[in-house]
Amino acid sequence: MNKTPSEARAFARDLIKSVKVNGDTKIWVFPSFVSLSVVKEIFTGYDLVVGAQNVHSQKSGAFTGEVSVPMLKDMGIDHVIIGHSERRHIFGESDQFINEKVKAAISGGMNVILCIGETLEERQSGRTFDVIKDQLSKDLEGVKIEDPQRLTIAYEPVWAIGTGVVAQPYQAQEAMAYVRDQLRKIYPDIAEKISCLYGGSMNKENCQELFLLPDVDGGLIGGASLKLEEFVEIYKIATKFC
Repeated sequence: MNKTPSEARAFARDLIKSVKVNGDTKIWVFPSFVSLSVVKEIFTGYDLVVGAQNVHSQKSGAFTGEVSVPMLKDMGIDHVIIGHSERRHIFGESDQFINEKVKAAISGGMNVILCIGETLEERQSGRTFDVIKDQLSKDLEGVKIEDPQRLTIAYEPVWAIGTGVVAQPYQAQEAMAYVRDQLRKIYPDIAEKISCLYGGSMNKENCQELFLLPDVDGGLIGGASLKLEEFVEIYKIATKFC
């Protein structure tokens, strides 16, 4: 919940002036709902993707304040984040609800960025792998995907989101490797081609060592993405290592 439409417009204009997107390393931007059309219009003709931060599982109905897949698709938006830790822990979204959202988005022709990750309590109790396995199995239950580009997994340890604390490279890699291993069981034919991102206080100082990890394909950038210069620097580093 950052940047008004006018602020998002200025940011988007400055971003296209500051980066030259190559074919291998992509930039996806997920503004708030009220800024989607503004940013989408500015990015027209540029190789940058605009996506939504959330979506409801139903196509329409008495769900005041919610946004549906058809609404987003009508705006030309076909990427959406589902299951972000704040949606899970602040707004109480269950794995069942997240699964319904993923199904609705995929069946509606959208590309899903599914966020998973453990809390500090879960990590300290040695349940990291159990949480990852549980979330992936429940959130993707019954979700059929043939094109690996339709699904991206973002592992974001909750204890490292907005805290300034970053998982050590070995912690990130072991978790990301486990994510990939679980994907092989769910989607054996396409698991190796599904992009896996690391999220959680990634910034220009720590992103290089994270991008170098074998099972990290990119980053889900939070607070650092609000600062244009830092976001551009992260992208430049990503172009070298992702």
